Amino acid sequence: MANLIIDIGNSRAKAAVMRDGGLCGEYAATECSVAWLEEILSRHSDVCQAIVSSTGCDTAWICEWLEAKLGYVVAFSPATTLMPIGNDYLTPETLGADRIAAAVGAQQLYPDGDIMIVDFGTAITIDYVVDGRFKGGNISPGMTIRFRALSDYTARLPLCSATDDVLAYGRTTREAIEQGVMQGITHEIEGYIAAFSQEKAKIYTIFTGGDAKYFVKRIKNAIFADCEPVIYGLNTILDYNAKRR
Repeated sequence: MANLIIDIGNSRAKAAVMRDGGLCGEYAATECSVAWLEEILSRHSDVCQAIVSSTGCDTAWICEWLEAKLGYVVAFSPATTLMPIGNDYLTPETLGADRIAAAVGAQQLYPDGDIMIVDFGTAITIDYVVDGRFKGGNISPGMTIRFRALSDYTARLPLCSATDDVLAYGRTTREAIEQGVMQGITHEIEGYIAAFSQEKAKIYTIFTGGDAKYFVKRIKNAIFADCEPVIYGLNTILDYNAKRR
């Protein structure tokens, strides 16, 4: 039997079908619709339960529709009480569901050490799992936000974007902006890694998110998550709740 994982982010909806802990199919759409869900379920007739997570939009109708189809659905939020890891966040009602789900997924994938998860998305989040507990983390502007801010809040600086070039310094204004943003993020993350390494003997640094590919070659000793920790985390949370219902 298989699980259906629905993760609705700021810019798109993602779905995954998991069977015995393995990924059977991945899907993406600009929005979650009945037609999209029906298409996924038609391809995976053995789906018997689901979990739905969102960073902001109302998912009540999705959960109701899936419950009528499948019978068991977890409407996931940071307030979900049955969790496979502890949560030390002081305001869980403000914690993004994707952050705690990624922490659960990373713990599942790397259970023998402490973990720093860097999600390179619209915002950059740096989160920590220590001794099997989500400790919290930090949030800063993502790469695209930084590029846009330099263009939007100045009179003459152009709007730039990511580059694969790694230069010590820019020799044109465009290069200066590209390297300033990307090297700035690089040094920011390297600082976090260095500080965490001093605190803990064995750590894993996990990179995920749409912009992670630009920083894997810039930052050493990081693991690029080819499997999304959020998806694996949501699958673990679904199984954990299903076994205890």
